[in-house]
Amino acid sequence: MELRLEVVQVPVSDVDRAKAFYTDKLGFVLDHDVEHIPGMRVVQLTPPGSSCSIVIGTGMTSMVPGSLEGLQLVVPDMHEARSVLLGRGAPISEAQDMGGFAFAYLSDPDGNRWVIQEIPPKAP
Repeated sequence: MELRLEVVQVPVSDVDRAKAFYTDKLGFVLDHDVEHIPGMRVVQLTPPGSSCSIVIGTGMTSMVPGSLEGLQLVVPDMHEARSVLLGRGAPISEAQDMGGFAFAYLSDPDGNRWVIQEIPPKAP
């Protein structure tokens, strides 16, 4: 049996503001922005290099905007990732070494909290 996590809903209060944050500040790719039925807008965004996307929108979830926490984006080089994100104006924290792995933190405009984790490529 195969089970793949491919989409995670992220609760937001302002879809256009969140869409701009995820595309402009974090560099996520906009996969689609559609209204399947009246009152249900679905905006799917994918982090570069990821096979899992996020969905923001209206009429999909009862989660409170800003209540999501702990989603992790993994990068091979924390210094480079922080530099790019800071250059785009993303509110990322300083990196913290947690015993050989570096972590940094950021929140979207609603307060949904993300973790950036560095996992360097393994040497051949």
